[in-house]
Amino acid sequence: MKPGTLLVMSLLLAGAAAHADVLLVGNKSAHTLWALDLATGERRAEFETGIGPHEVEISPNGRFAVVSNYGSRKDVGNSLTVLDWPAGEVAATIDLGENTRPHGMAFLPDGRLVVTTEGSDRLVVVDVATGTITQRIDVGEGVAHMVAASPDGSYAWVTNISAGTLEKVDLSLGEVVGTTATGAGAEGVGVARGGQEVWVTNRADDTVSVIDAERLETVALLASAGFPIRVDMTDDGRHALVTNARAATLSVFDIEQRTLVATVQIADPDVVYQETLLGDAALPIGIASHPGGNWVYVAVSGANEVAVIDRSTWNVVARWPTGREPDALGIVLASP
Repeated sequence: MKPGTLLVMSLLLAGAAAHADVLLVGNKSAHTLWALDLATGERRAEFETGIGPHEVEISPNGRFAVVSNYGSRKDVGNSLTVLDWPAGEVAATIDLGENTRPHGMAFLPDGRLVVTTEGSDRLVVVDVATGTITQRIDVGEGVAHMVAASPDGSYAWVTNISAGTLEKVDLSLGEVVGTTATGAGAEGVGVARGGQEVWVTNRADDTVSVIDAERLETVALLASAGFPIRVDMTDDGRHALVTNARAATLSVFDIEQRTLVATVQIADPDVVYQETLLGDAALPIGIASHPGGNWVYVAVSGANEVAVIDRSTWNVVARWPTGREPDALGIVLASP
């Protein structure tokens, strides 16, 4: 079956999934996207993507779910899979041409999508509705890995792993307008306090940098041991969530106080995990926070599962099966 085709599952109808609240899970080694019922964890649909789906983003109006097809070690990816969610079907595959290894993505308020392309050291801006690239912005040599956008869509924030920096991109000018050092292995990035701060995980330094968005100055440096790899903000703006891939934990920070308030143990001590990039390990990566505020979901790559965390206790309360090597997570509500 060609990438981007809908897999028709027995008793699992994509159209029905489009009318439920679901967690979308990108399975990197299986080259699929699963839709799990947010109430039960039951798989409602499965879609085939390109090789190595790494991230998934949902458009502001809830119509599109977009997957970046990064590729594998031997197969270089250069496409985006676009799902028309109300229709419950794959609508298009966008060819990015020479802009290979697409990874981080963020939607802008007007529906455009910014995408990092590691193979071309660029940030590309994509009109998802038409499937065209509208801007190609050079962001410097290195690994342009993850990206976040300011709430008003004026700026994009790109992390550079090899340089250990954060790049500020002015999207109206189409160029990098500022760079600041954060720490070794800068990777995860998220925006807090209505765009006033940018949080960056420095995986090789076991730290999280809090950057003033205007001055590009570090205002806090927080410890997060064990290879901090992703950061996500809860919808109420209270907490920053950081997955620590090697330690198999989730660090929970109070954004206002810039303090650690909880450390969630993601690994199950009774489980033997499969081989991952960090050896036989649980390897938590992707994070999604339920808009209702009750739950947090973490992709556990080494266990082929999603850990469900109760925010009232910061404990793992359920584990939902996924496809092989889950990473990207995204939530789609039936009535956004």
